[in-house]
Amino acid sequence: MSIQINNIYKSFDAKKALNGISFDAKKGDIVGILGPNGAGKSTMMKIITGYFKQTKGTVNIFGHDTLEDDILTKSKIGYLSEENPLYQDMYVTEFLKFICDIHKIDYSNCEKMTQLTGLEEVKNQKIKTLSKGFQQRVGIAQALIHDPEIIILDEPTSGLDPKQLIEIRKIITNIGKEKIILLSTHIIQEVEAMCNRIIIIDKGNIIANKKIEEFDNNIEDYFLQLIK
Repeated sequence: MSIQINNIYKSFDAKKALNGISFDAKKGDIVGILGPNGAGKSTMMKIITGYFKQTKGTVNIFGHDTLEDDILTKSKIGYLSEENPLYQDMYVTEFLKFICDIHKIDYSNCEKMTQLTGLEEVKNQKIKTLSKGFQQRVGIAQALIHDPEIIILDEPTSGLDPKQLIEIRKIITNIGKEKIILLSTHIIQEVEAMCNRIIIIDKGNIIANKKIEEFDNNIEDYFLQLIK
């Protein structure tokens, strides 16, 4: 069970966002995609999900090309975008049932996700009344509710307070044991806390792709040297 990203290029008019990106990931990998703002992290995530189409190259999910088998490959992915677009006037349970309807799955999945993501105490509240941390949990719940093999999280801990950070980290590391997780961030401490592999992107290029232990506990210095 793996995904393979092969020589991906992406341009927006004259601007090149990705420049020949290649890597793979397998079950049990929590891969931190680390880079400064504008490095190409979100663009790469959106290409893997099928939201964007690449200019050149291929993305294979469990042996299926995302352009040739887009419906099948999208069904394997759970995605939380950086913007976390939620229906603010819906109640938490109502929203999760709506997501179940989209995936044509049983409502029993709502209760499972409510428990997994710690939403029991707010499940009958409107989403707009929730704190940033609980809204992130709702976003993670909708990404997981159809039990996808691949979870793609774009800046999942952005704007959270320290307590919320710890709680979201626990959720991500727990689900990562049986899934493939790609986690985009520009915060070095986040990849150190959650990931077993790190990919560093700068100006649309992969400039490092290593297991976390290969950084010799000095990720910050390594990162700063690479993106000078």
